[in-house]
Order: sequence, then structure tokens, then C-alpha cells
Amino acid sequence: MAIAQATIIPVGTGSTSLSSYVAACENILKAEKEIKYKLTPMCTIFEGEIDTIIRVIRKMHEIPFENGAERVITSISIDDRRDKKASMEQKLNSVREKLK
Repeated sequence: MAIAQATIIPVGTGSTSLSSYVAACENILKAEKEIKYKLTPMCTIFEGEIDTIIRVIRKMHEIPFENGAERVITSISIDDRRDKKASMEQKLNSVREKLK
């Protein structure tokens, strides 16, 4: 199980607004049943098998091109912990426990 984040930035769109591209990527995520995800104002966070996460990010990377972008910059960070099971919620709970 891996946790990853991706930021996909369309370039050469003629507008500073990106919400239509984000919405199109969200439609890809809604169809995926093998991963959990959380959309944030700056990126999307994924939880699932690493191969699935990479496949989904690859699909999302293509969305801006399909919608007229001339260039796309995608940044990916992957937390692939193999010594114990990790999840988005477990990571947040760990921090919350330390705040008490």
C-alpha cells in the first residue's frame, strides 16, 4: 500500500483558470474503485497499490492535453512504506496523537 500526491499543471492554455482541468481529472478519479483519493486545493492525494496509483496519474496527466493544453507538468511524490501498513488516516492519527 502506497500513499502518493500528484500535482498536474496545464501550461499554454490561454487562461489562468484551471478548475475545468481539475474537474475533468476528478471524473477519472470517480471511475476508479481500486484507490482512495483526496482532492485538495493544491494536489490530489492517493492511497492504494503503487501500480494503480501510477496508472491513474498517467490518465490524469493526459486530460489537459485532451482539453487543449499544449504542455503539462506533473509532479509526483510517493510514500511507499513496506515495513508496516500505512494509510492517509493512520498518518493523520499519528500526528494527532502527538498533539495531545
